[in-house]
Amino acid sequence: MTRAEGYADFSMRQIGRVPPALLAKSPDGLLQFTPNSLADERAKNHFANTARLICVAYSVTAAVLVVESWMKIAKPGESIDPTEPPSEAFDRQEVVALMGEVRGQQRQKFLPIIRTDAGGFFGFGDFEVPEVDEIQGRFAQLFPPKQPSGDARQLARTMLKVMGVIEQSLRGDWQGN
Repeated sequence: MTRAEGYADFSMRQIGRVPPALLAKSPDGLLQFTPNSLADERAKNHFANTARLICVAYSVTAAVLVVESWMKIAKPGESIDPTEPPSEAFDRQEVVALMGEVRGQQRQKFLPIIRTDAGGFFGFGDFEVPEVDEIQGRFAQLFPPKQPSGDARQLARTMLKVMGVIEQSLRGDWQGN
């Protein structure tokens, strides 16, 4: 989570936005995957499913998805209208969401984005809401319910290779791509 928070802070300060990323730890080292875009529902689903395949293929032990997003928080005694997307809510909040996972546990951290009057990045605020019990949706539950077999890991690696996601690019050896 600390590495993911550093990635978010660096990205905001350098380019003014946070490219979505999967940061993961495998027995053989660190992995990072950044999709080309999250422009539509299909791209978002593709990113989430690719992250799941990476977790299986490389026996990932810890993973964090980093995404910039809009958030709508219900006030005490209020429920959220599930038909209203947070991006269209009047009282929405711009955040960087860090969704971490190890087998059997999830942890989330939300970094509210504070902008200058001119719209530039100023810093991250404090998340003033009690800890979230559970996150559901396309970017949650990255790990399969049980440890995948060697055959399942090999199949996931083959699927990733067909998709153009090779180990060298995940490990930061840019000569591989």
